[in-house]
Amino acid sequence: MANPLHALFHKLILRGEHVCPWWLAYTFDNPVRRLVHRPETLFQGLVAPGQTAVDVGCGMGHFTLGLARMVGAEGKVVAVDLQAEMLERVRRRAERAGLLDRIRLHRCSATALGVVERADFVVASWMVHEVPDRAAFLAEVAGFMKPGARLFVAEPRGHVSEAEVESTVALAAAAGLRVERRPPMAISRAVVFAKGA
Repeated sequence: MANPLHALFHKLILRGEHVCPWWLAYTFDNPVRRLVHRPETLFQGLVAPGQTAVDVGCGMGHFTLGLARMVGAEGKVVAVDLQAEMLERVRRRAERAGLLDRIRLHRCSATALGVVERADFVVASWMVHEVPDRAAFLAEVAGFMKPGARLFVAEPRGHVSEAEVESTVALAAAAGLRVERRPPMAISRAVVFAKGA
């Protein structure tokens, strides 16, 4: 029997509602994900104490909280999402974890991120495929990245094809981002980009 949540997700996508609803995030932001997508493992060597990291499409804050631990008390994480409900869940989780003072919650618009910080590291996990204009999105992200900064893009394997990821790679190159490596990531296709000097 088909998973009803999976069927509902695809029904929403087919209706043209490309943004994952906040209540559906509970299906993939869970204890199992914390085991297979540990930020400290995935972002090892990419994030250092005192840096500024941006979690684009932060959802319920899985990567936001991990990044807040990695940047330490002197660093900052900007948690960006379109949905106020997602940001409220990040706020609650960060407060419980004692990390809220390192995190700035930022609600973006449907057409622009509006991030003002200069980032050392950016993660966009399982969300680039939802963006209507990926070229504009990647150009905006590259614009607030510092020279030498990294962008970690991951897409869900099985939902986003390799060809779609390669299309994103080409758009990123046009925005001045080069592929640095393609790290292994469970149930995902991941690419790390670097911004030139």
